[in-house]
Amino acid sequence: MIRYRYKKPVILFVGINPHPGSFNRRVPFSNNKLFWYLLSEAGLIKEKREELRDDKTLERVYKEKFNTVYELGFVNIIDRPTRDITGIKKHEELPGRKKISRIIKAEMPKVVCFIGKVTYEKYAGSKDFSFGWQENIGASKVFVMHFPLRGEALIRVRELQEIKRTIQSL
Repeated sequence: MIRYRYKKPVILFVGINPHPGSFNRRVPFSNNKLFWYLLSEAGLIKEKREELRDDKTLERVYKEKFNTVYELGFVNIIDRPTRDITGIKKHEELPGRKKISRIIKAEMPKVVCFIGKVTYEKYAGSKDFSFGWQENIGASKVFVMHFPLRGEALIRVRELQEIKRTIQSL
């Protein structure tokens, strides 16, 4: 049995809920690997896009390096998979809000990065915010990035690079 060492994440990524393909693989964003390519382009992980295309390599990176080497964490507000956010039921996020708050309080990451506006809306219970830096949650800085699968990738890479620069300056 392989035992993995766990580190408190420096960046905790928060997603809304998994896609069925990613849920079955137990690797976030493995159904469409663009999130992983963005992490690579931004310099948050060292694997190249070509390496991340392979499902087995991606699984190994997530299980063996994502936390212990790169000091990253990932959690979804809702654990139930859906094809898209229209499959989320009204108020289904409420238990997840508490879960995320407990995790942030216990782990105290330097940055909590909400992936997509809907994710932060569901967590905060408000639509009154813009992309970018938000009010801190405890000692953790909070950033809302654009969802990886829509729009220009360069915007997302820049957002992730901004998070990286902020962490390096702390």
